[in-house]
Amino acid sequence: MNLQQPGQNDAIETRNRSRDVAPASGICTRCMDSCPGNCDIFKASMRGREVIYPGPFGDITAGGDKKYPVDFSHLNIMGYALGAKAIEEANPDKAIFPKVDTSAVYGHNHPVRMKMPIFTGALGSTHIAQKHWDSFAVGAAISGITLVLGENVCGIDPGLELDKNGKVSRSPEMERRIKIYKEWQEDCGDIIIQTNVEDARLGVAEYVVEKLGVRAIELKWGQGAKCIGGEIKIQDIKRAIELQNRGFIITPNPSSKTVQATFKSGGIKEFERHSRLGFINEEEFLRRVEFLRRTVGVDRVTLKTGAYGFRELAMALKWSAEARVDLVTIDGSGGGTGMSPWRMMQEWGIPTFYLQSMAFNFAKRLATRGIWTPDLAMAGGFSTEDHIFKVLTMGAPYFKAVCMGRALMIPGFVGDNIQAVLNKEEKRNWKDMPNTVSRFGTTPEQIFTIYSTLQDKYGDRVEEIPLGAVALYTFIDKLRTGLTQFMAGARSFRLDTLRRTDVVALTEDAAKISGLTYIMDAYREEAEQILDS
Repeated sequence: MNLQQPGQNDAIETRNRSRDVAPASGICTRCMDSCPGNCDIFKASMRGREVIYPGPFGDITAGGDKKYPVDFSHLNIMGYALGAKAIEEANPDKAIFPKVDTSAVYGHNHPVRMKMPIFTGALGSTHIAQKHWDSFAVGAAISGITLVLGENVCGIDPGLELDKNGKVSRSPEMERRIKIYKEWQEDCGDIIIQTNVEDARLGVAEYVVEKLGVRAIELKWGQGAKCIGGEIKIQDIKRAIELQNRGFIITPNPSSKTVQATFKSGGIKEFERHSRLGFINEEEFLRRVEFLRRTVGVDRVTLKTGAYGFRELAMALKWSAEARVDLVTIDGSGGGTGMSPWRMMQEWGIPTFYLQSMAFNFAKRLATRGIWTPDLAMAGGFSTEDHIFKVLTMGAPYFKAVCMGRALMIPGFVGDNIQAVLNKEEKRNWKDMPNTVSRFGTTPEQIFTIYSTLQDKYGDRVEEIPLGAVALYTFIDKLRTGLTQFMAGARSFRLDTLRRTDVVALTEDAAKISGLTYIMDAYREEAEQILDS
């Protein structure tokens, strides 16, 4: 069975002409020399490397659509008619789903509490993250969840100022992003600044901690959407040369006279900025964590690792245990991105379900040996409340949260588009309000079910909240409500009472991979004891 068909995909704006396609190559079974297009090969014959990346860049996020043999849909959630955990008594008047506590805590010496066991993916130097930042930041802050500010924000800032040692002395864009989240942050959540090779060279961690009051730094080993460094596209050759001079890898080479002439004639329309590959070793990792804590003054150090195999996963968990890292986010293949090579998104790495199964076994092995284990979070294609429940139960007690990338960005897009139409902004994606929105009303109070709650809480200040943030708050409320209902059905009224027995594997393959109980074996012994009593 072919799990993913090359040759065409809306992500790269290509399409096969024929209805019949060779499953392995993605080429039409009848490829005609007169074909007007537009399969992958047809488009790449003209635009070459541009077809590697989803587009149009800056206006989309992309998610892999490969159908893995086993995923989280192969699990079902258990419900019970007996007992109630973490509530005063199993009483139908007291054990009701609104009483479920969805707050989560992660961290070692300086723990962070969140109102929901979710946080954002790393929103960094991509244009789409910058464009919608206000909504993402305010929405995360008022929802009481952690926001991860991704790599290279300082490095690509047009207003970046460096000191005599080549380190960041000021980054207006970084200042803006942190300030917005902190202005709306209450007693829950945190802002984590992610750093890569270029960020370390620029001294980003030192800058954001010493001058901007940040308390958490994330070290990045990789991500699920790609196994190379972070990427963006640039349409301005002067900007491409500027970033090249700052030390970034820029392709094609904007300093080449030939490339410059081709760009001027329109043959080259854009450039790619690439971050360098990171290379890990234990001594350097431990030293870096210690440096961030003792010298820079960071309260929390987290690690983001990608869809690597057994070896790198073992290193991530064992070294993080030794360094007392506060949170390890493990990002599986099958998630989304602001920009990654499309075929790489489809064909590299360990899928999320498999990767979490591996991580659980490793964490359990460390704990069984009496070794302290860091708090864990899973990322890679999650968008619903049942995903949250399944991740936390499948990974109990080691997994504390779920990282959601594109799912927490979409509400920002929706709300920002609504606001642009309502305010009659000159630049907007929608000319008029689509029926999918207007059928609910023409004001924020009518469109957003949760708007009155925010009015009660913030009073007149509610008008300062971007509608993208309102949309994110509304979406998270849906996740919270759905999660409380699942948890109440499983008779667990607090997250730390969830157990692996609260999910079952629907297939024997899923049971074998995850170590969870096959559905036809779940609670069989207890049932037989009841029948035979």
